[in-house]
Amino acid sequence: MTRARYTQVSLDSTPYYHCICRCVRRAFLCGRDHYSGQDYEHRRQWVVDRLAVLGEVFAIDLCAYAVMSNHYHVVVRINEKKASGWSDTEVAERWMQLFRGPEVVKRWLSGQAEGGETLKALEIIGLWRERLYDLGWFMKCLNEYLARRANEEDCCKGRFWEGRYKCQALLDEKAVLQCMAYVDLNPVRAAMAATPEESDYTSIQQRTSAINSTGKQNQTPRLLPLVDDAHVEADDDETVCRFRLMDYLVIVDSTGRAIRHDKRGAVSLEVAGILGRLGIEESTWMRHMRPRKKRLPVAVGGVTRLKEYAARTGRRWVVGQREMIC
Repeated sequence: MTRARYTQVSLDSTPYYHCICRCVRRAFLCGRDHYSGQDYEHRRQWVVDRLAVLGEVFAIDLCAYAVMSNHYHVVVRINEKKASGWSDTEVAERWMQLFRGPEVVKRWLSGQAEGGETLKALEIIGLWRERLYDLGWFMKCLNEYLARRANEEDCCKGRFWEGRYKCQALLDEKAVLQCMAYVDLNPVRAAMAATPEESDYTSIQQRTSAINSTGKQNQTPRLLPLVDDAHVEADDDETVCRFRLMDYLVIVDSTGRAIRHDKRGAVSLEVAGILGRLGIEESTWMRHMRPRKKRLPVAVGGVTRLKEYAARTGRRWVVGQREMIC
């Protein structure tokens, strides 16, 4: 028996979820439809652009994505803490980037609401706050937009998606890692790309492009960084389960080399390792990827800023300047 999607989301168990949505019958979301002969390749960018927009509105972080010919995958993290920290004004402004909103809220934003109007506006904004970290509303805003735009292009009406999106809870770090690698390897397994970094419209291509600053000019969604992702300095709460970027890339590359008889493609065993393909010196990354010390650093940042911090907080030394830790 099917269950409502909201019953599958338990933030007490995990904030990480894997969602899949597939087009109805033989319809193609993207790519070339071999049955009709039409080319829908341009629709891939629609998905990526919409994810970028929703990522700036919702308190839902994008960990991984892959846009295939007739379906797409997303791995997300629901960030309730982030939504709770927004002011009422910010919540209203975010929501109204996607929807018009009632007149009472517009009056409240302009400072014209009085008495009961203010209470009603705040009640509505409280509901919006909950929706801004609701996975169902996130997927609704993604799928409905894509369906309407595709139907308009095809000059037709009716169902575009085969049904409700599939949702999978990822309960631990191992599950998150496995699912992200599975999503990033989808084009390789489908023989659409020879290597992960050549897989267009995937999160792993976006991450590897950022390393060498070779990303495309098209709009891209903001990805929840991995540790040391593109030299981002962030707390554990601001990264994907404390995964290190290069460890993840190597795992995906190694997994992609495994031959699976139920899949059409794999990374060739004759191809160089992903570090070599990206032009990354192993010694540099080995130094950069040293394990963290057991003692939590008091501060993390550039050497100059660390010295300023030490002076302001009464500390007389900066330890491990190369690692930028004091």
